[in-house]
Amino acid sequence: MTAILNFLEQTGFYQFAQDGNWKCLIMMGISFVLMYLAIVKKFEPLLLLPIAFGMLMTNLPGAEMFHEILFAGGHVHWDLFGGAPITAEFVNGLEGITDTLRASFTSLIGTSVTPGLVDYLYLGVKLGIYPCLIFLGVGCMTDFGPLIANPKSLLLGAAAQLGIFMTYAGCRLSGMFTAAQASSIGIIGGADGPTAIFVTTRLAPELLGPIAVAAYSYMALVPVIQPPIMKLLTTKAERQIIMKPLRQVSRKEKILFPIVITVFVSLLVPSAAPLVACLMLGVLFKETGVVDRLSKTAQNELMNIVTIFLGISVGCTATANTFLSPKTLVILAMGIVAFAFGTAGGVLLAKVMNLFLKDKINPLIGSAGVSAVPMAARVSQTVGQKENPGNFLLMHAMGPNVAGVIGSAIAAGVLMALFG
Repeated sequence: MTAILNFLEQTGFYQFAQDGNWKCLIMMGISFVLMYLAIVKKFEPLLLLPIAFGMLMTNLPGAEMFHEILFAGGHVHWDLFGGAPITAEFVNGLEGITDTLRASFTSLIGTSVTPGLVDYLYLGVKLGIYPCLIFLGVGCMTDFGPLIANPKSLLLGAAAQLGIFMTYAGCRLSGMFTAAQASSIGIIGGADGPTAIFVTTRLAPELLGPIAVAAYSYMALVPVIQPPIMKLLTTKAERQIIMKPLRQVSRKEKILFPIVITVFVSLLVPSAAPLVACLMLGVLFKETGVVDRLSKTAQNELMNIVTIFLGISVGCTATANTFLSPKTLVILAMGIVAFAFGTAGGVLLAKVMNLFLKDKINPLIGSAGVSAVPMAARVSQTVGQKENPGNFLLMHAMGPNVAGVIGSAIAAGVLMALFG
């Protein structure tokens, strides 16, 4: 009988009744909502689905899929990975953790941790490996020709980063976040999930779960968030502007572009070099045409494998102790603000540029300056065609769209250099 009781006490069903574990039920509910959005609504399913499932796994009491103490305080504690016992000195010396987490870690004093699968997978996030590999795949899949053909679109991509810095300012003024945390939240405005994860793991790892969920959820909602802002800031006549076809870009230009960008950005913002270099290496693979096998591997098999690992490990960081807090609600709210300002920044700069240009720019393509490739460009195309069915803005919008990828990486590098 005693053995049966001991078994029952070890089950997750019994542990739900223990102090604080009711929060796990809420997190499981959130994970089910995210699964619904991924499966039924098809909102960024390639990442939202593994993130949601990772969130489900980590909040099952007793499963111990992810051990927060191995990465407590924003550092990888290699001695704990090696089986060293947890000491009172270690727990008391941790900085940047909540009282709830500290109390949880205190109960582990005198024990050791056996790392699980997710703990090892999360090392790829913590060490910045997965975001860089995803950028490699993105580079192989993205055509930078529209940006090369129309360099002015680089300005629109830069203007769309307004959301990052406005959100940073808002977070700091709220008094709830440090400069490093505000920087990580601001990157949501770049509509670039890998960059948001890359920055957050370095500046505010304790906020990785909420920021990752917000970044990818809002990326999926680009077709919902952007059109009202685009229409609010433009007139019907502006939305009907037809732009001239882009010039043909030579193969030599397409090959030189990634090399020049890598050198320039790495010298300007060294902390952004890993992301930009991997992105441009992917472009080089694609445009040279001499490493088709590497290009296809990077944009297919490698990209898919890394996406699975990244999604599951990020989802597993969204534990009840870290996710269910007032800060999470503020992060979700600031994410909307970030997207709104990013969209507005690109549109408004396009309107200003039209005051000085002979060949007018359709301001709708300015909204594509956020880094959601190619969703933001498709939104510009869709809104433009509703106003003028004969208007084809997709290729024009791809210029600011890919410029936004570079812009968000540079913005991330600046923030990491300032607050890292």
